Amino acid sequence: MLVAFSVAPAGNGATTADEDDGSVHDAVAEAVKIVRNSGLPNQTDSMFTTIEGEWDEVMDVIKRATEAVGKYGSRVSLVLKADIRPGYWGELTGKMERLEQAIDEMDEYQGHS
Repeated sequence: MLVAFSVAPAGNGATTADEDDGSVHDAVAEAVKIVRNSGLPNQTDSMFTTIEGEWDEVMDVIKRATEAVGKYGSRVSLVLKADIRPGYWGELTGKMERLEQAIDEMDEYQGHS
């Protein structure tokens, strides 16, 4: 399965506007480090981290990343999107390879019309 998730702290407890610049990069860095250290295939972009593996192992990593982010605020926002396709592996890169191939084929076809 592939799970794309985004996790961020909220209600950080800042007492003045000067203490709260709205940045969550330290919390996100800690979560991403947990994902990367999991040994599961993963990639991070500006909005989501996607991780590939079996249900229990993926959810365990997401739980640990969420708990780590929780240290940075009084609450946590977690967004998940999953592609559950039993028997398929390598889809983290496989989907992108098929997409790029389809784009290339469209370009070739349109170039010959």
